[in-house]
Amino acid sequence: MFGDMMNMMGKLKETQQKIEATKQRLHTVLIDEQSHDGLLKVTLTANRTLKSVTIDDSLLADKEQLEDYLILVLNKAIERASSVNETELAAVAKEGMPNIPGMDKFF
Repeated sequence: MFGDMMNMMGKLKETQQKIEATKQRLHTVLIDEQSHDGLLKVTLTANRTLKSVTIDDSLLADKEQLEDYLILVLNKAIERASSVNETELAAVAKEGMPNIPGMDKFF
C-alpha cells in the first residue's frame, strides 16, 4: 500500500513536470485570426499572449470601426487560443492521472 502511494506521488510529480513543459511549449504555438475582410489580423500564442497586430490603413480613418474590429478579432483569437490551451493541458493531466474510479468525469 505504501509503495502504491509512493508510485502515485511519483506519477503526479511527473505529470506536473509534463504540464509545465506543455505550458512552455504553448508559448510557441501561434494562433492567427483575422477579420472577415482581412483588414485586421492578430497573432496570439496558445497561452494568450498577443504577438502581433496588423491594421489596414483604411481602418485608421474611423476610430469606432477600428475598435469594433479589434474587439471582434481579439475575442475570436482568445477563444481559439483558450481552446487549444485547455485541450493540450487536459490531455497531459488526464494522461498522468492515476486510475481513480469516478475521476474520469473531471477530464
